[in-house]
Amino acid sequence: MQHTLPAILILLSLFYPYSLVAQRPALPEKQDRVLQQKLERLVKGFRGDVGIYVHHLERGNTAAIAADSIFPTASMIKVPITIGLFRKIETGELDINQPLIYRDSLFYEGEDLLGAFKDSAEVKLSKVAMLMITTSDNTASLWAQQLAGTGTAINGWLQENGYAHTRVNSRTEGRKEAWSTYGWGQTTPREMARLLVQIRQGKVINPAASDRIYRNLCNIYWDDVALTQLPPTVQAASKQGSVNQTRAEVVLVNAPSGDYVFCIITKNQQDESWETDNEGWELIRHVSALLWQHFEPKHNWQPQKDAIKWRH
Repeated sequence: MQHTLPAILILLSLFYPYSLVAQRPALPEKQDRVLQQKLERLVKGFRGDVGIYVHHLERGNTAAIAADSIFPTASMIKVPITIGLFRKIETGELDINQPLIYRDSLFYEGEDLLGAFKDSAEVKLSKVAMLMITTSDNTASLWAQQLAGTGTAINGWLQENGYAHTRVNSRTEGRKEAWSTYGWGQTTPREMARLLVQIRQGKVINPAASDRIYRNLCNIYWDDVALTQLPPTVQAASKQGSVNQTRAEVVLVNAPSGDYVFCIITKNQQDESWETDNEGWELIRHVSALLWQHFEPKHNWQPQKDAIKWRH
């Protein structure tokens, strides 16, 4: 049995290369000067403010542009909200499969799926959590924020775990001034990237909860920006966010060379359009493409030429 156990572990690693527990050890962070120069050239001339943080976890390579500046999260705040919700599930105050009753009073105007439910309709908590991340459903997210104990409870966890700047602002006591500046939530590119890394490493709540959160983050409907520049056969956990003058996305790529994470956020954009070629979204696509080519130079995959036809 002593001789067969290592062989079993090797076989398991082949079938489950991206498990939360079987990861190569991360190296100390070091600036990747070549990548830093590439990113600085790429953002030059952007009509707005840009923050970027990149970290190749196994190599330790990093690059940063205004990575510790505070930016609006837009819908990326739904990652901390998910954590708050899952903490309630872990403590037994909620059950992931418990039925909830939707009320019209929960409706948040927009194109949300949950908002199309009839008053008094029944929906499982697990589906509310899924909609919050997968389709970025605002009605589901605000309901989840309430169930998590409001932004106050979520911010308490963030503070306790070393997130000095990432906060829920909307519908949260004492956060009105921050809400007027940053909207629903605020963060830095470094902190939002770190949050995904901690989930990937099984360090948020516990490994099982982190695993469930990570799976939700790998099941994204809004895959028309950064993810368009990654092969569809490569797994990536991600969350977008957009408001008038901000475009944002955080992505952790389970790449052949090892995991890498990046977060890019803009603010004060001059381009406030909602067309697919918005300057902020195009910048995110270019950053994602640059990183894939930088970290996976031997990979011969290229985006399909007519892929723009299939963006949604």
